[in-house]
Amino acid sequence: MTAPSSNEELRTIKCVPCEGGVPKLSPEEAEQQNAQVEGWTVLGDPDRISKNWTVKNFVAGMAFFEKVMQLAEEEGHHPDLHLVGYRNVTIDIWTHAVGGLSLNDFILAAKIDELPVDLKSS
Repeated sequence: MTAPSSNEELRTIKCVPCEGGVPKLSPEEAEQQNAQVEGWTVLGDPDRISKNWTVKNFVAGMAFFEKVMQLAEEEGHHPDLHLVGYRNVTIDIWTHAVGGLSLNDFILAAKIDELPVDLKSS
């Protein structure tokens, strides 16, 4: 499959099961895909992507996590969810089966970005 060239394309693709030999992205491929998702940071060599949100309050954080959980179940791809200081949300995504990043991670990131989240007002 040709790598998606836009955020919109990423949102239309379903994550594929990773037990069957999904290829790990090279650092160059990871950066190329990361350019398609807004606000995500490539971490490691690369081994994960991460994004932070400051939500309105604890309830808003948990409501966002509920939406992410439902999406993750639909996609069969599960991120790490962190809530610190009752309103600081961080999501880390990587493909455990390959020990790094795969296209699935960017598909999930693009879809998470479409979810409504009640952010803290400035």
